[in-house]
Amino acid sequence: MSQIHANCILIGAHAVLVRGASGAGKSSLSLRLMSKGAVLISDDRTDLVARDGRLIARSPSQIAGLCEVRGIGVVRGLPTKPEGDVRLVVDLVDDPGDVERMPVPETELMCGIEISKWKFCVSDLAVEAKIGVALALATGQMQLEP
Repeated sequence: MSQIHANCILIGAHAVLVRGASGAGKSSLSLRLMSKGAVLISDDRTDLVARDGRLIARSPSQIAGLCEVRGIGVVRGLPTKPEGDVRLVVDLVDDPGDVERMPVPETELMCGIEISKWKFCVSDLAVEAKIGVALALATGQMQLEP
């Protein structure tokens, strides 16, 4: 098992890891996704383990069910799930110029499992929709044109 600095959100049947520096907007983006039906698995730190050829994410027990809402504090009571099957890693950046217009799809090896990885600007007004598209690509529900 390994632990990473990331939030994890369940969107439908699959989990998405949201990474970024402290203050990058991981929790804020997670809240925006939850307002559209996603469910929190973990906030700020996520435990990862390979199980049956899948990457499984869960919250460390000390912070399970908690979410830091900047400007409010740490809250309990948001919809949560104990674990999720990770299919996507999202790396958050501050500068829209750091996101390529037509990037080459990337993957990252995590606990021996290859996971689709994309970079998005947290202030992009369409970031939630883009995460949905990236997740659909990662699960084979959409394809990129060559």
